[in-house]
Amino acid sequence: MTDLANTVILITGASSGIGEATARELAAAGAKVMIGARRTDRLEALAWELGENVAWARLDVTDRDSFAAFVAAAEARFGRVDVLVNNAGVMPLSPLAALLVDQWDWMIDVNVRGVLNGIAAVLPRFAARGSGHVVNVASTAAYRVFPGAAVYCGTKYAVRAITDGLRMEHTNLRATTISPAATESELAHTITDPGAQEAVAAFRNAGMLGPDAIARAIRFAIAQPAEVDVSEIIVRPTASNMS
Repeated sequence: MTDLANTVILITGASSGIGEATARELAAAGAKVMIGARRTDRLEALAWELGENVAWARLDVTDRDSFAAFVAAAEARFGRVDVLVNNAGVMPLSPLAALLVDQWDWMIDVNVRGVLNGIAAVLPRFAARGSGHVVNVASTAAYRVFPGAAVYCGTKYAVRAITDGLRMEHTNLRATTISPAATESELAHTITDPGAQEAVAAFRNAGMLGPDAIARAIRFAIAQPAEVDVSEIIVRPTASNMS
């Protein structure tokens, strides 16, 4: 694997869970890290803890201008951007018949439009330079649909398709889909449907990953030599028989 020292990496959804763990992992590897999320108090505390190679800025991934400003802030601080980790996501599961259409919209805005806004913010820079890496965090829900998760799975299938399309259209850039199984995070806190809450609790009892496991997978993909594209990584707990 290559040395990540001086590699400039942007991470969305970095105030908790996989995003926070990834910031810790990459900072420990010597990367220069720009972390973004809406909860700026958490970002500031994390950046202060991790040191001068970690900077932060408020980021709403659903707002194209906010994403553009986030990338510009990283360039102002570190001089360039090498890697974008699109990690921000929400998971308010519910059966379609519950008609929680506002939550459907929220998932589409964050999980799909957020990824596209990130790509739009970095792609012109990467294409002009002829190098760059986009890492999109999807889910095992990008490979299998579960009852009560139709919209969420749809957003993660979309992330997987978008990542593949980016790779095909720009053969001098790297694009990676990271697909975790159930992982310790705050995602389940957004579920309001009682039936979905019970189903997720049972699913998670079958085995969960720590966010550091996903952070290591992200680091592995980024740290490959420039001529190596790690297209997909699926990470599941060994003890779980869930897909």
